[in-house]
Amino acid sequence: MNNEENKELSHRQHVKYFMRFLNILPSSLSSHDTTRVTIAYFSVSGLDVLGAISSMSLELRSRIIEWLYLLQVHPDKDDGDMSACGFQGSSTININFNAENRHYRCGHLAMTYTGLCILLTLGDDLSRVNRKALVEGVKALQTDEGNFSATLSGCESDMRFVYCAAAISYILNDWSGFNIKKATEYIIKSIGYDHGIAQCPELESHGGTTFCALATLSLTNQLDRLSEEQIDGLKRWLLFRQVDGFQGRPNKSVDTCYSFWVGASLKILDVLHLSNYTNNKKYVYETQDTVVGGFSKWPDTCTDPMHTYLGLAGLSLIGENGLLEILPTLNITKRAHEHLKTLHEKWATDMKLCEY
Repeated sequence: MNNEENKELSHRQHVKYFMRFLNILPSSLSSHDTTRVTIAYFSVSGLDVLGAISSMSLELRSRIIEWLYLLQVHPDKDDGDMSACGFQGSSTININFNAENRHYRCGHLAMTYTGLCILLTLGDDLSRVNRKALVEGVKALQTDEGNFSATLSGCESDMRFVYCAAAISYILNDWSGFNIKKATEYIIKSIGYDHGIAQCPELESHGGTTFCALATLSLTNQLDRLSEEQIDGLKRWLLFRQVDGFQGRPNKSVDTCYSFWVGASLKILDVLHLSNYTNNKKYVYETQDTVVGGFSKWPDTCTDPMHTYLGLAGLSLIGENGLLEILPTLNITKRAHEHLKTLHEKWATDMKLCEY
């Protein structure tokens, strides 16, 4: 994989690579079965950024959409409680749920976000999404500190889920379940002495969580809450994450996925052009498998769907030929975002009609 000839995108191999993950989960990823929705997200979004959604048959697209709706947790039938609503990560975790213990089912913020992204990418109109219930599910997960837990069943709460909650609220065009003021204060408190942003206050700055924080501030129109000094410091910290590819933290190895996490953060701050596109592109291509498709985190290591999609998304940010443009804040293509905008317009029209 790491050779001088590996300079062009192996488009056909990557399309086949993602299609395999949509048909069967290999044994190497069996431990990720409970988060199968995220694997579907990387695969469907990967096909989209490759401009290859048409490679999926209508029957396959329909099956994926129907599968996702089966994972939607609806309000409790007895009391109408919506605090557990959202999408689950896999049908596997529903095996032991029956009428007596169905109240233990609950959505997960990351699965809800990625599930909605898949539906949008496949052209679904979200008409079967219980938008009100999902918003209430988001609201139930915000903590007093302003961040979010992933699920009601007990989980860590940090910047990743702040972002997921913001993206869900943006997609549903309803911020009533997201306290923007509290979340913004949490983000500002998580800015470190080095100007990077951490999972939580007082922790180490990280490229992935810096993206989550900046994308949230952008989606909520709160970027102006950062001072000029904080913005300048963030730009410097992010630009210093480039070695050839990008690293997530100082003194760590570069990793394909940070071509998106750090690249998208720089894009949001409108300074990606100050990075070295040539070196970034060269490193990502060094992790490409030109035979079976896919990208890995490091050269000459095993490929996986996450690094494959994020590698392609990172290349899209710097304008690589043959890739659709990515919207950095939502991590979907601009094509999928255009579909979302038509849904927002329809919902606004329907709401006005209901007022008459």
